[in-house]
Parts: sequence; C-alpha cells; structure tokens
Amino acid sequence: MRFIGFFCLWVLSAAAFGLAGNASAQEAAIGDSPAFQKIIRGQMNAFARGDAEQAFSFASRDLQNRFETPDFFMHMVRQGYQPVYRPRDVSFGAVKPGPQGPVQEVYVTGPDGNSWLALYSFEQQEDGSWKISGCYLTKSPSLSA
Repeated sequence: MRFIGFFCLWVLSAAAFGLAGNASAQEAAIGDSPAFQKIIRGQMNAFARGDAEQAFSFASRDLQNRFETPDFFMHMVRQGYQPVYRPRDVSFGAVKPGPQGPVQEVYVTGPDGNSWLALYSFEQQEDGSWKISGCYLTKSPSLSA
C-alpha cells in the first residue's frame, strides 16, 4: 500500500485542522453511489481527453487550492496515478464512511495490466454538490476490475 500525491496532502491538512466528517451527512451520502460514480467517470474521461480544466473541476475547492492550476494537477496525476489516469478497466465497489467523508471503492486495471484499488474520498461543497477530495491508491494483485 502506498499514499500518493494529493491524498497525502489532504490527510495531513485534515489532521492539522482537525476536520471531522459529519456522521449523519455521511450516512445520507452512502446512497449517492451513482453520483460518485458519475463524478469519477467524468474525471477519468477528462483525463483520457487530456482536458486538464475539466479534470480539475471535479476536485474539491480545498484540493484545487493545494494544486493551484489544472496543469499542475494533471502533471501530478500523470506521474503518480497512471491506473486512474489511463485505466484499462474500471468497476465500482461500495461507498463507505471515511474519516473525512464518504469513500467510493473503485477497482481499476492500470495500463500495465496490474490491478489496483482506488479509494476516492468526497467532500460536500457549500452549494451541496460533491467533489473529489482525495484518492488513496494501492496495488492489489488479488483484485481485478
């Protein structure tokens, strides 16, 4: 297992500022699996097109502030997140409560054929929409998409 890029920053900042997920909001969000899947697919489609602006738009405000520009964000994803940047196959697992918000399990087969588990965390924005707040990626040879 490994922490990569923006998830590490997210976890560290969340711990530093003492952010805590609202249990009742998370419980309500568990039913939002189709919405989370649509967001993740939208971002993956933007990656496939090389559309940095669109890919960046799926990130939470906090994440956008950390990476500052769509190009910097895209560079980070290209360098450290090839399985979600250029997946061969994608399938979705359960939505579970996480320490900072709901987490969508995503099983991906990367461009090299290896299997991965990506845990996408979500944060509800001020307007009520959901945005990706982080991604924990771990190689998982026993999983297949």
